[in-house]
Amino acid sequence: MKQPKITRDSLMTLETYAKARPEFRKRVIEHKKLRTLSLGDHVTLIFEDELTIRYQIQEMLRIEKIFEEEGILHELESYTPLVPDGSNFKATMMIEYDDPAERKIALAKLIGVEDKVWVQVEGSPKVYAIADEDLERENDEKTSSVHFLRFELSKDMCEALKYGVTLSVGIDHENYKVAISPLPASSRNALVADLS
Repeated sequence: MKQPKITRDSLMTLETYAKARPEFRKRVIEHKKLRTLSLGDHVTLIFEDELTIRYQIQEMLRIEKIFEEEGILHELESYTPLVPDGSNFKATMMIEYDDPAERKIALAKLIGVEDKVWVQVEGSPKVYAIADEDLERENDEKTSSVHFLRFELSKDMCEALKYGVTLSVGIDHENYKVAISPLPASSRNALVADLS
């Protein structure tokens, strides 16, 4: 399904959002449940769509109290590339360790992990993430704890998913191997709705 476009005119004003926020937030939290995957104990993927990114933009405008045109357009430019555009899935990847010392060690061992995240349509090869486009989110010492991923699917893969084949997700990093194979139907169906 083609994602609705998030435009300046489609955003709520700060005042309108303040009134709508409790109900909108509840709706988004419920919506995210099927789009959030725990890969092992320390990695979470949130598959983004128009609603999750619209919420993110509205929250940033609220927190930063942005109401001037230039600031609003900057937030739109920053976040709208994270909305899938019909032939892909887009996800925010979070690497989570509660203990800061443990996190520092883990991030050093997980350099390159963002390039080893994959999705697999039943009957097709794995599709590895294109990570952090236009952003450098790691260095020689450690990876970042947040990455932005795009999984570009072929037309055949998109058609197969619409037909009903399974979808799996995993990570093939030497220090972090995990897979959900296949995804529960409810999560799979939520993601397939992103495809045009």
